[in-house]
Amino acid sequence: MVYLYLLATLLFVVGIKRLTSVKTCRQGNRISELGMLVAIVAVLAISGDGANWWIIVAGLLVGAGAGAYIARITKTTQMPEMVAALNGFGGVASALVAMAFLLIDPLLKDPDRSLIDTGLVNAISTPATILIGMVTLTGSFVAYFKLAGKKMAHPLSGAQRHMLHAALALGAIALGTWQVLTGSHTAMTVATILLALVAAALGVFLVMPIGGADMPVVVSLLNSYSGIAGAAAGFVINNPLLVVVGALVGTSGLILTQIMCKAMNRSLGNVLLGGMGEETVAKDAKDYKSIKSTTPEEVAMLLDGASSCIFVPGYGLAVAQAQHVVRELADLLQKRGCQVRYAIHPVAGRMPGHMNVLLAESDVPYDQLWEMDRINSDFKNTDVVIVVGANDVVNPAAREQTGPIAGMPILDVDQARTVVVIKRSLAPGYAGIKNPLFDLDNCLMVFLDAKEALEGMVKEVKDLK
Repeated sequence: MVYLYLLATLLFVVGIKRLTSVKTCRQGNRISELGMLVAIVAVLAISGDGANWWIIVAGLLVGAGAGAYIARITKTTQMPEMVAALNGFGGVASALVAMAFLLIDPLLKDPDRSLIDTGLVNAISTPATILIGMVTLTGSFVAYFKLAGKKMAHPLSGAQRHMLHAALALGAIALGTWQVLTGSHTAMTVATILLALVAAALGVFLVMPIGGADMPVVVSLLNSYSGIAGAAAGFVINNPLLVVVGALVGTSGLILTQIMCKAMNRSLGNVLLGGMGEETVAKDAKDYKSIKSTTPEEVAMLLDGASSCIFVPGYGLAVAQAQHVVRELADLLQKRGCQVRYAIHPVAGRMPGHMNVLLAESDVPYDQLWEMDRINSDFKNTDVVIVVGANDVVNPAAREQTGPIAGMPILDVDQARTVVVIKRSLAPGYAGIKNPLFDLDNCLMVFLDAKEALEGMVKEVKDLK
């Protein structure tokens, strides 16, 4: 069975590696799925005759059925919420494993035994698993509701908020210590329940003050938390494969978090303290002075003479499910000799890689997807940039010294000869602030649903001679 563990580990490593490229990400998912299957088979084989096979088979069928159903009904626009929810489920699963260990470990049935008597590793990993797992659960579902557009304000602000977080963290540590040292089974049970509740409250309050524009960072961090909780659970039940897989998820999540922090110009310390990007809606979010509105027909005429065009996808593209139409328009432009590319900001959409997944659905060629650092210098030489439902990632306000997105690296679309922004209204983006781009002389606004606007452009480009 050791060889099955090694095989599963290898498949997980290869799968994660394949996920780093848009070209190979689907293959990476399949390899990781195979690794999970091998891991399940290995664990069941090791369990032997002591396992209750009826419960195991029922669990596998229910879990697989629920997962397949959720995957089928989840829309592309709901992918960020689903990822957040899955992070939470991963965290609570690890916490439940640690709680189950407290119930079934034979040493703990002796009234004179404490958790420390089961070994130092268990004494540290058991409360840590419950703490991190429950923080991940509730924090992920706060993120879920924020991604779904629900407003959730922290009851405290400034120093008071941080004092509450510190008090909850210290309370969790105290309860974990009590859980480890007490020799009473009843006291251990009480400590475990209280630890889970305090950790759950900590998860809620940590994520509450974080603004919507920073949700991609939060999703990445919570994904890392779920992996760390899984690794800790592996120490609790002495399962080396769970330790390895949890460590892989935890470290890859941290790396992704650092990438997201760099893209948002946030420090990891701010993320961990849960104090960055508080929601601040500008009072003058609609106070624009020189908006120039246009139509799909006029945009088509612009494109007729364009030798280069860059599409900038955003969350509005996902909402309108317009990825196939944008691909059709891009193909038409290429046939007319226009160079077409897609500028992908690392945090466009509401989760890491959201736009890559969306465009992959419409089979956009991988070589047309350009990352921000690679394409930013080309905007000044581009004839037309079409911004489809993006806002904060193209907002020049990020270049200012203060503000919710101050210092955030953005796509320099304002440097292009003409910028066309497809947006249903002048409502602010997820960061809740005005976008000075809309007032620039070279910016034209198309106030339509993204799919409707792009379909109009496709029709007009086809009619051009």
